[in-house]
Amino acid sequence: MANEEDEVKKVQVVEARARNISHNVRCTECGSQSIEDSGADIAILLRKLIRDEIHAGKTDKEIYKKLEEDYGETVLYAPKFDLQTAALWLSPLLVAGAAVGIWAYKKHRQKTNVHIMALNLVRGVPLTPTEKQTMLDLLTPPPPQGATPFSFWRRWQGQ
Repeated sequence: MANEEDEVKKVQVVEARARNISHNVRCTECGSQSIEDSGADIAILLRKLIRDEIHAGKTDKEIYKKLEEDYGETVLYAPKFDLQTAALWLSPLLVAGAAVGIWAYKKHRQKTNVHIMALNLVRGVPLTPTEKQTMLDLLTPPPPQGATPFSFWRRWQGQ
């Protein structure tokens, strides 16, 4: 009885390992599906190959390496990081860095324009209407938010 339970557990472990590996391997025929989800002939053969390799005592890493050698790096969903894939892996960071750089440049430029307008005011150079509006927007304090001690009184009197 214990021998049968051990055999069942061993089969379950092999099946779980095979499914885990199969979920991380791309079907070479379908392209967008894992071999676990695909019904293509090549996917069936790859699933059998993975189970045979597990029964042969190979580790997951060795199985991934064999698949990569036989079918190329594109068969794996998570390609390794090297010089060829560096741009792919680093592109989100590059895009985010560029966005932050553009935002910082615009903020710096906006502050610089305000300083130039202030210097022109001191020098007596007249401002254009857009510069006047910008200065008014920057120098006018925002309206008070929330309740003040007299706001209730004003509302009650209808002001």
